[in-house]
Amino acid sequence: MIKLSNNVELGDWEVEISAIRSQGAGGQNVNKVSSAIHLRFDINTSSLPPFYKERLLALSDQRISKDGVIIIKAQSYRNQEQNREDAIRRLQELINGAVVVQKRRRPTKPTKGSQTRRMDSKTKRGQAKSLRGRVDI
Repeated sequence: MIKLSNNVELGDWEVEISAIRSQGAGGQNVNKVSSAIHLRFDINTSSLPPFYKERLLALSDQRISKDGVIIIKAQSYRNQEQNREDAIRRLQELINGAVVVQKRRRPTKPTKGSQTRRMDSKTKRGQAKSLRGRVDI
């Protein structure tokens, strides 16, 4: 079971994990050992609540395909178990990050005092620059 929150969990049957060969340098070991993990999670057929599904499908993330399948490739570590944990952790972060509701921004105006201070500093700066001109004798 993958625990997402207090009342939302994913079953192990919902996540398809397969071992593949890792990319990059590594000598002979990289050609023999399948240490990278390829995780696939279908959003539409999962047991997630509808709110979670809507938010995930609305994300514009390159890891989510058009069919609604999350594909995560983990190959940071040299052994399979650590890569498996990394892939599951990244899936949890993706799902939990999608359902966080951002606080609405309340537009504010600068105060009258800050506006006058800004204009005063601009005029002082302009006067200092105008004094740098050519000196006539």
